[in-house]
Amino acid sequence: MRVLVDTSVWSLALRKRGPADHPAVQKLTRLLDDGEGVVLTAILLQEILQAFPAESTFRRLVSYFEPFELLAANREEAVAAARLHRLCASRGIAASTADCAIAAVAMIADCPLLTTDRDFERIAEISALRLL
Repeated sequence: MRVLVDTSVWSLALRKRGPADHPAVQKLTRLLDDGEGVVLTAILLQEILQAFPAESTFRRLVSYFEPFELLAANREEAVAAARLHRLCASRGIAASTADCAIAAVAMIADCPLLTTDRDFERIAEISALRLL
């Protein structure tokens, strides 16, 4: 099984003081230990990496994330993300462009999303997005 892991989980796992004691971090750790297919999107990788101002840490994380598969967004995902954004707006759900893009890629790739971001819970209530 492939699982798309959101920035919210990686930020808890990559804290300076060590990983947070959080159920999502525990799930991520199990996925990594079990060799499950943890995947990213380009926007998630960017969000993760840009949070680290020190060049040495940045370089180390670039290397760390190199083996992770990147789910590519193409025209189909862009159209699906736009549809999802419009659906959210019609239901009074404020969803960012990035969140809709991430959700669309997850749905099309048939990957559950591991996240702590409640915005995705609202998106999942009105779409086929599966959360882990």
